[in-house]
Amino acid sequence: MEIDKVGIDLGKSVFHLAGLSVTGATVVRKKFSRLQLLRFTANLQVRVIGREACGGAHFLGRALRDQGHDVRLMPAQYVKPYVKTNKNDYIDAEAIAEAVDRPRMRYGWRRNFRRALPQRPGPRDSKAVVPRWRTHRHCSTSCVLNS
Repeated sequence: MEIDKVGIDLGKSVFHLAGLSVTGATVVRKKFSRLQLLRFTANLQVRVIGREACGGAHFLGRALRDQGHDVRLMPAQYVKPYVKTNKNDYIDAEAIAEAVDRPRMRYGWRRNFRRALPQRPGPRDSKAVVPRWRTHRHCSTSCVLNS
């Protein structure tokens, strides 16, 4: 059977992948490191790849998008109803793969690398310097309101 959609459960150093066919049957269940996952997906022909939203999801999303895949990011609360039994990394990956193909699923956005970096103010940027009296007045006002 051919893999139609893939769900990836992200971890710190280990990623669990579940591939589903067009009929919804599980075809592939594998555990990878980051480098192994990128090597495996480089030659993979799938329709869509789904992931849960977390800090490492944006890096992996950019890497998979550069390989030419359609990558979708979903919040964990939208994936939770598709978990069938007890929590397990492989079962989570299967639930992600099942949820990614739902017609009314809402997807998150992938952060751009330039957008993710904080902008440092230049030495002549007057908006970046906040006068001391403004911060003091703000702190004193909030202290009065909280008491």
